[in-house]
Amino acid sequence: MIQWPDLRSILRGIPWAVTGAVATRAFMPERATKDLDILVRRQDESLVRGHLTAAGYTFVSPLAIRGFLMRSPEGAEIDVILGDYPWLGEALAHVRQDQAGYPVLDLPYLVLAKLAASRAQDIGDLSRMLGLASEAELSQVRAVVARYASNEADDLESLIYLGQLETLDNA
Repeated sequence: MIQWPDLRSILRGIPWAVTGAVATRAFMPERATKDLDILVRRQDESLVRGHLTAAGYTFVSPLAIRGFLMRSPEGAEIDVILGDYPWLGEALAHVRQDQAGYPVLDLPYLVLAKLAASRAQDIGDLSRMLGLASEAELSQVRAVVARYASNEADDLESLIYLGQLETLDNA
């Protein structure tokens, strides 16, 4: 497991969670990535940037999506994604901890984020995570997707099915 910069004390008091590839390691085997993605509320942009700067992080550039790239004093890249999703407050209030103790988006909200991103890698992550999820976790995912992205329900079921097939093939 890669050791990423510990932002918990730096961002204390600000709602945030790890998302992207690093968050998936809470739900499936870890995959390689070059950066740590964190999701914060859009209105916390100045606060987050100020805290990171005070801790020695440097601004590198804006992201192609709403957010910015920072570099840690040790050289690690941190993508700060600024969210204004209707589910974000709920998601940040109910984060899960990964094996390293980092706050990560819980599976239902990570699924929403990856469905919204819809890149090939995100779809692959979704099928792997959903294929390994328990029936209780899948129930929670279905409920959250029905509430916030009901138009994605059919795609969700396809990803669950494909993930479960992949899991059976590798058993």
